[in-house]
Amino acid sequence: MRTIGNIIWFLCGGLIMGLTWWLVGMIAFLTIIGIPWGRACFVIGDFSFFPFGREAITRSELDQYNVGTGVLGVLGNIIWLLIAGIWLAIGHLLLAIVCFLLIIAIPFGIQHLKLAGLALAPIGKTIIDSQYARAIREEAAQFPDTD
Repeated sequence: MRTIGNIIWFLCGGLIMGLTWWLVGMIAFLTIIGIPWGRACFVIGDFSFFPFGREAITRSELDQYNVGTGVLGVLGNIIWLLIAGIWLAIGHLLLAIVCFLLIIAIPFGIQHLKLAGLALAPIGKTIIDSQYARAIREEAAQFPDTD
């Protein structure tokens, strides 16, 4: 089912938005200072091509601290939002509207909305298998932090 969903997704907006993410990533790499954002664009572009069976989670859910999960990550997300994030989010939002109008493509519209949210603040996030994400959340629910 995941494979069929990804194939239909690819034809109904995944190809367009994946290539758009990659284009923004190439532009970011050209600026040199934008390399961290460019790397994120390529990862999210891959995710945009075939999102079903994977999901974006925060690195803090994985108990991974890096620059993207702290104050510098927030600053990076603000810069990203103003330069490219809003435009990628609008692209996903427009494709979501088309999917919702087609009624049968509503699940794809929901996925576009998730990607629009990711486009607004990608720094500090990572893409992992959905089953792994579910296992991490179940473990966190069993053993909550007492800090």
